[in-house]
Amino acid sequence: MPYHSLNELPDAVKDNLPHHAQEIFKEAFNSASDEYKEEERAFKVAWSAVKKKYKKDDNDKWVEK
Repeated sequence: MPYHSLNELPDAVKDNLPHHAQEIFKEAFNSASDEYKEEERAFKVAWSAVKKKYKKDDNDKWVEK
């Protein structure tokens, strides 16, 4: 199930990630979803893509590396 907009993303993504990280998540998820046809795998790929550019700081907030 691809996401067509950032508003469709899961709350865990929308409520925690900055806007740019949400865009990364959405694009990676959609691409992986098309390639693998497995939602669980697409989520792993999407989070991995986010973690390449973002990390959690000492206050548990996602910030750009």
